[in-house]
Amino acid sequence: MPTSPHPTKPAQVPQTRDLTRFAYLSIAAAIITITLKVVAWRLTGSVGLLSDAAESVVNLVAAIAVLIALRVAALPPDKNHHFGHSKAEYFSAALEGQMIFIAAVVIMWSAVERFLNPQPIENVGIGLGISVVASVVNGVVAMVLLRAGRRHRSLTLVADGKHLMTDVWTSVGVVVGVLLVALTGVERLDPIVAFLVGLNIVVTGWKLLQQSVDGLMDIAMSKDDNKAIAEVISGFVTEEVHFHALRTRVSGHHRFAEVHVLVPGAWSVQRGHDLMEDVEAAVHRAVEDVTLTCHLEPSEDPRAYGDYSAEFPIPTHADIVAAADSAGRPVAQQADTGTEAEPKRRP
Repeated sequence: MPTSPHPTKPAQVPQTRDLTRFAYLSIAAAIITITLKVVAWRLTGSVGLLSDAAESVVNLVAAIAVLIALRVAALPPDKNHHFGHSKAEYFSAALEGQMIFIAAVVIMWSAVERFLNPQPIENVGIGLGISVVASVVNGVVAMVLLRAGRRHRSLTLVADGKHLMTDVWTSVGVVVGVLLVALTGVERLDPIVAFLVGLNIVVTGWKLLQQSVDGLMDIAMSKDDNKAIAEVISGFVTEEVHFHALRTRVSGHHRFAEVHVLVPGAWSVQRGHDLMEDVEAAVHRAVEDVTLTCHLEPSEDPRAYGDYSAEFPIPTHADIVAAADSAGRPVAQQADTGTEAEPKRRP
């Protein structure tokens, strides 16, 4: 078989990442904060601190779910999962959202019961001090998880970080409630704050469920990422080479994109293939963790147009020339096209 004169480019295979170390950090933080908050609740008898401890129990279960999801997501593609296992992260986020709802119901139920039967709070100083220490632990770990999640585009880590950060704000609210009781003597302020905490947790749970559903529904990459891919591809546009039907989807921290490449039908298979290899390699270099697939089409064929009802636009050669003229800049020299005709488009 003849060998291609072009060097083989690195395969655009989604790389798996072992992020389980962050899950172990979350588990350790949950165990520490549960211990501290239970001690604070036992010392004070505050239903607000009890609700805070209940949410930390949810954090622990969620952290274990995160560990399992990250282990599955890190598995390489196999014969039954050609695109890998990265969507496992969405199941973890959905489970965490559901558990947050359960915790919120327990918290609000306890708050209503305590509102109807108020009880005095004791050892306020020691209890609040312990709660503050637990909040600091959660806050530090939450920041680590959020940064790691955004850096690695892991919905699981972002969800767990947001959950822990919600726990921090929950603790702040509880501390305020207990202080208000100590200062005013109005015992019902404690369950009122606990109920508001429950409502806040419901909002967090809803957002996590929404994010996980978006992922399972193959949501497109962000507008900025789509624009970045389109800009790279537009660098290959000439009078005879055009692109359309750019579509993207997100799967965990992996991103997939596809685009149709329109070239004259007289081009050789080798020439079209070389162009697609160059386009795929350029996008792969410019946008991290994106696997681009190109589909070659003859520009004279009416069937090459109107493929999809939803796609991200890519500038044509006429668009690029018009933009350069309006900005007063010379149009960049394009590759030798061998033709002056624009591709025929379907009416």
